[in-house]
Amino acid sequence: MRFGILAMQGAVEPHRRAIEACGHEAVLVRRPEEVAAVAGLILPGGESTTIGKLIQRFGLDEPIRELAAAGKPLFGTCAGMILLAKDIEESEQYRLGLMDAAVRRNAFGRQVDSFEADLEIGGLEGGPFRAVFIRAPYLTEVRGEARALASVEGKIVMAQQGNVLAAAFHPELTPDPRVHRKFIAMACAGY
Repeated sequence: MRFGILAMQGAVEPHRRAIEACGHEAVLVRRPEEVAAVAGLILPGGESTTIGKLIQRFGLDEPIRELAAAGKPLFGTCAGMILLAKDIEESEQYRLGLMDAAVRRNAFGRQVDSFEADLEIGGLEGGPFRAVFIRAPYLTEVRGEARALASVEGKIVMAQQGNVLAAAFHPELTPDPRVHRKFIAMACAGY
């Protein structure tokens, strides 16, 4: 299967390598017509305000919404999670709003406050997942069909709503492929 990584800004190459390590093709997505050609799309970490502006400038917002409406999976990590949430606390910045959740940006602190933690992720077998958090957000609320999958210190750091998956951490920065395999399995399951 072919999976896309939104290649506007941020942690693009590590996601490409992670998808390829799972035995699938990874393509960099920069144009609207490239969105429809993938089985699923990753919105990587980076700077959410910048990525949001570039999504709008290059006309990617509607194709991404159409991809989600067609049931193909979207996976947002860190900044990608911010862009997927319906509500961003204390911010009017652009967002896709595809997950019924509220998010707080830079919620664990600044760059120097980055950390790693072992997470128990709902539905992920094989024991704890070592997660890397860099200027990470967290979800302050999940509503409707959105479900929390993992928490740190009582704060939601991973959630899923149907074909939309979001993580506050960077699974692409670890050698553990399980989170990317979960995303790939969502496409194989027909989401």
